Amino acid sequence: MSGQDHSMAVAAVQMVSGMEVADNLEQAALGIGDAVSGGAALVALPEYFCFMGRRDTDKLPLAETPGDGPIQAFLSDQARRHGIWLVGGTLPLRSPDADRVHNTCLVYDPQGRACARYDKIHLFGFQRGEESYDESRAIRPGDGPPPVFDMPFGRTALGICYDLRFPEFFRAQGDVRLMVLPAAFTWTTGSVHWEVLLRARAIENQCYVLASAQGGTHANGRRTWGHSMLIDPWGEILDCVPEGPGVAAGTLDADRLAAVRESLPALRHRVL
Repeated sequence: MSGQDHSMAVAAVQMVSGMEVADNLEQAALGIGDAVSGGAALVALPEYFCFMGRRDTDKLPLAETPGDGPIQAFLSDQARRHGIWLVGGTLPLRSPDADRVHNTCLVYDPQGRACARYDKIHLFGFQRGEESYDESRAIRPGDGPPPVFDMPFGRTALGICYDLRFPEFFRAQGDVRLMVLPAAFTWTTGSVHWEVLLRARAIENQCYVLASAQGGTHANGRRTWGHSMLIDPWGEILDCVPEGPGVAAGTLDADRLAAVRESLPALRHRVL
């Protein structure tokens, strides 16, 4: 516990983002403000918080250069203004491909400095009847290692949406105390898989999981599952927002984490 906070209030902001960036940033600012009013020192926004277009390629003109652009300026300003750690959902950043962007999660410290970056590596594809998704059409997958960053409660891992289905992705990030997952799970898949996968990641890694989601029917006709939540290392849901804009919040507790790992030392019992 040396150099780590004993407890920390955190929050996941749930949104129903639309096709106007300015409106989405206003909605995000309101959610962040609500989270901070509740005492949160770390706040997470959902995937695609800044824009959900009608077509996959609609995001291409909005792509920013790392370190420069209105969406990144917004995130930096919010973190600095409120003095919080801000996991900035995802935004489009330019990639080496002219016709594809990176779907990137940036983390800002309380001084508004970008301190971690993760370009989503697992790209969602789904086809059932009229419902079809293929993120690879407009997104170039990242090729770096899964990122971890250190904040006051301890080592923290990042993942984005579809990453949730790959337990080896999170296990590869080592011993972490918190996992943060911005997402935009579809209603179809989220209604059956979202909660059980999130709880499994918390249980098998014996850490807290904070998931910030899109949750509702969007202007482009897409419906997302929502259910942003905070889960403790025993797999218990501490808070959840089913649908619509809102904030799922709670406190990370070092004693709770230590007790779970001591009573069932599964991480020490690993063989493979």
